[in-house]
Amino acid sequence: QVQLVESGGGLVQPGGSLRLSCAASGSFLSIYHMGWYRQAPGKQRELVARITSGGRLVYADFVKGRFTISRDNAKNTVYLQMNSLKPEDTAVYYCNAEFATTIGGVGSWGQGTQVTVSS
Repeated sequence: QVQLVESGGGLVQPGGSLRLSCAASGSFLSIYHMGWYRQAPGKQRELVARITSGGRLVYADFVKGRFTISRDNAKNTVYLQMNSLKPEDTAVYYCNAEFATTIGGVGSWGQGTQVTVSS
């Protein structure tokens, strides 16, 4: 069984910054990729950023130049540094990862962390 636990959400003013963290734990051999998605009220969940085990980065167009994803493989943790936040960034942010396990590939989602950008 694998688990993802997020932290770092909260309320921030427009133009401010937040840093999200997501730590993986459980029984797995390795982690293929880790990433962040978000879901605003009434909207579908969408990809924000993803990083592979080899360090390849993928960003949604709406966060390029503002958000940075990084990964600490020794700690099985992925981070999302969010700068220049806008009200439209308000959403629940979910961590996602694909694990290599003894029974094959296993995907997992975190419980989500609320990010609210408001003055």
